[in-house]
Amino acid sequence: MRVTACSLAILPQWSRRSMAAVALRSCRRGLSHVLSNGGLGALSSKRLAGNGRHKSTVQYASRPDLPKLAYRRVKGKSPGVVFLPGYGSNMNGQKAEALEEFCRSLGHSYLRFDYTGHGASEGVLAEGTIGTWKKDVLFVLDELVEGPQIMVGSSIGGWLMLLAAIAKPEKTAALVGISTAADHIVTSFNSLPLETRKEFEEKGEWTMPTKYSEEGLYKFNMDFLREAENHCVLQSPIPITCPVRLIHGLKDDDVPWHISMQVAERVLSTDVDVILRRHGQHRMSEKDDIKLMVYTIDDLIDKLTTLV
Repeated sequence: MRVTACSLAILPQWSRRSMAAVALRSCRRGLSHVLSNGGLGALSSKRLAGNGRHKSTVQYASRPDLPKLAYRRVKGKSPGVVFLPGYGSNMNGQKAEALEEFCRSLGHSYLRFDYTGHGASEGVLAEGTIGTWKKDVLFVLDELVEGPQIMVGSSIGGWLMLLAAIAKPEKTAALVGISTAADHIVTSFNSLPLETRKEFEEKGEWTMPTKYSEEGLYKFNMDFLREAENHCVLQSPIPITCPVRLIHGLKDDDVPWHISMQVAERVLSTDVDVILRRHGQHRMSEKDDIKLMVYTIDDLIDKLTTLV
């Protein structure tokens, strides 16, 4: 994706704390509806707030010979929204709950769920793989929702949304990646010095420092890494043609923002925007981060319903 003078736009201030975000977009199409119609601040605050009086209940989906998946669902109009959380996270995070309120306020369907081994779902986290969680997403798209969906993927959920969109284009209306971690586990391991990799391989386990785990690190066995290599998407063009929005923080110390740029360059879609938050961190869970996510989805819903 080329970034030129016509593809740079500073998003307007829409809160007391300046958002200081830069939207990088391809010149294959003009500036988005958000920027040409008064910016993010023009959207109704009522859409973001929701009524807060209702909350979906946890349900469990049974699958033959596979662990049950826990999910929460709000019925409503199409296109629906499906939230894919990050590794080790669950469906009860701030972004997931804010999206439920937003979709309920608009009357659009919404589903959030826990992968196998995560949250309230059955299974063991350490036994899961990228392939395991991809199957979870495909099951959700096939069995728990109706029609094309806007998939919103956070971190590793951004990787899984790409895999799901490739496998199920007919069920994919649009994609919104938050700190997208496509291929990140594999490329991080492969970027280690050869001697260090050999040490981990002999040990049979790779430990990765993180501030999001009680132990202060993630543990991945070599089988997990080898399996993950089968799902890498950044080595060739990505056959996705729906609208794609990628939001990433420049202060993300866990997943480099360059990954979102690589995804934008490789997807075949002609409708791709990358939005960089100057002070955004990995979880993108500050109030202004969540507003940006919601407003981005609001714009996509307007775009998709207008096309219909």
